[in-house]
Order: sequence, then C-alpha cells, then structure tokens
Amino acid sequence: MAEELLREKFEIQGRNFDKAGEVSGEIKVILRDLGLDAGCIRRLVIVSYEGEMNVVMYADRGTLTLILTDEDVGLEIVDDGPGIPDIDLALQEGYSTASDEMRELGFGFGMGLPNMRKNSDEFRIESAVGRGTSVFAKVRLNPHG
Repeated sequence: MAEELLREKFEIQGRNFDKAGEVSGEIKVILRDLGLDAGCIRRLVIVSYEGEMNVVMYADRGTLTLILTDEDVGLEIVDDGPGIPDIDLALQEGYSTASDEMRELGFGFGMGLPNMRKNSDEFRIESAVGRGTSVFAKVRLNPHG
C-alpha cells in the first residue's frame, strides 16, 4: 500500500478566466520543490491544467486535490458543473461543447479530456448530468529520476 506523503486541496473559481491556470502553476512549483522528475512534472501539469480549465469553462466552482504518495502523484478534480452526458464522446479528440466565447479566448478545442487521459498512468472519470464531474488521474513516480 502506498504511503501518503502530501495532500493539498485547491479551490477553482468557475468562469474566472483571469485566474485560469493559477492552480496548475502552484502545483508545478510544489512538485519542482519536492524534486520530482521533470517528465512526471510535465505530465502532471498538463493533467492539472486541462482539468482546471474544464472547471473554469463549465462549472461555477470546483476543487483540485494533489495527493503525493511514495509511488505516484494523484490528482482529483471535482466540479459542480452540468455533468457530461456522453463520456465516451467527450473523450474523443476534437469533440467540444465549448461556446463561441470560449473559443475566441483560445479554449475549447476538444483536447482537454483526451490530453488528461494520455498523460496519466491511471485515469477515471465519473459524471452525472446536473450534478457535476469528477476526474481521477495518477502518474507513477519515475524511480530513476
């Protein structure tokens, strides 16, 4: 059983594009200060950023919890957004429900969830329409880094 070394929860404010990416930036600093392998950090920052942006784009609020164990780093992203009616469709590259306004800001190309899955060693998503979405991702620590 993996030993939990650190758990930190961050609040994400939905619809606040001015602060979008700040949580992922904080996570990057924490992981770098802990001396994690650069490849692990890169993958985790991609997962956290894409998850954070999904909360900003679609929910009123959410949380991102960073969980470091002696074996891996987990990210739990939970929001109170509209939920995802078809998870399989949402996981297809290029599928997006982003508004024109979001696209004008440079977001909503349908790569968020696929990028999160691609950069995770373990990935799970749970969603209920009208109740929100939870994403669980893990990246194994590089024992050689």
